[in-house]
Amino acid sequence: MMDMSSSEVLIEASGLTKKFGEFVAVDHIDFEVHRGECVGFLGPNGAGKTTTVRMMYCFLMPTSGVLKVAGLSVNTSCREIKALVGVAQQEDNLDPDFSVIKNLTVYARYFDIPKAEALKRAEELLRFFQLEEKRDVSIMALSTGMKRRLIFARALLNKPQILLLDEPTTGLDPQARHLVWDEVRLLKKQQVTVILTTHYMDEAQILCDRILIVDQGKIIEQGTPADLIKKHVGTEVLEMDYDQKLMPLLKEAFGEARMERLGERIQIFTDQPHGVFEGFLNEHKLQNVSIRNANIEDVFLKLTGRGLRET
Repeated sequence: MMDMSSSEVLIEASGLTKKFGEFVAVDHIDFEVHRGECVGFLGPNGAGKTTTVRMMYCFLMPTSGVLKVAGLSVNTSCREIKALVGVAQQEDNLDPDFSVIKNLTVYARYFDIPKAEALKRAEELLRFFQLEEKRDVSIMALSTGMKRRLIFARALLNKPQILLLDEPTTGLDPQARHLVWDEVRLLKKQQVTVILTTHYMDEAQILCDRILIVDQGKIIEQGTPADLIKKHVGTEVLEMDYDQKLMPLLKEAFGEARMERLGERIQIFTDQPHGVFEGFLNEHKLQNVSIRNANIEDVFLKLTGRGLRET
């Protein structure tokens, strides 16, 4: 884990607000992101994650508040900011009229990258993302996963100081997801700052130094994955089929634990030492029981609820 006390603040927001008419998408939020840090923005659909990221690369202007990227205001220095930032958006905004390689080399012109250097970088990125065999094919011939990998490759073309990844692995198979994770880890070692929005909680837990949980436009909690898990849900979770007759026994054995019923299953969360659940199961032989480590998804569901949100 990096030492935040001595590292440079690369992105800074104070009172950051974005409204669409009467709707408040981002509601007076404050946060900092340090150089070389990977910060995850997690939240239900409509929480304000993507809107926040879009303001960082000047796609949207704040309604009020301050947002600085590398010391530059998004209100006055968009051109300079865009030169520092790489963006992998949720949407497929590849040019369907160009081949795979042409999508990269034409994009390089926005950054005044010389033609020979642009081609070199494009070829390297295609190799890394295992797209070299698709070099000259039409975008229309790519699968969804291939398009996602190409969008990620394009985001790295200008060798950005800051990489904004908005749902980068949606639609990818497990092998491609791990390829993306490897690239993020490599970039962090090179002191590239990464902002990640994702609905994959394991992805956030594995990659992020810090997580900001957003709901209804506000940051409702933030911290390292380990600290958030320990603070909100404990260390272990016991899951079993719900049985009303077992409830008195569970409450007697785990009186201080949080219990949550999910349909026909029940979860018991504890921060007691490892082994406490095993002792209970040795006394009471039960079926369909599992013990697992608590995780960021447990934290997320506790803080934001389990109800479905409109997309």
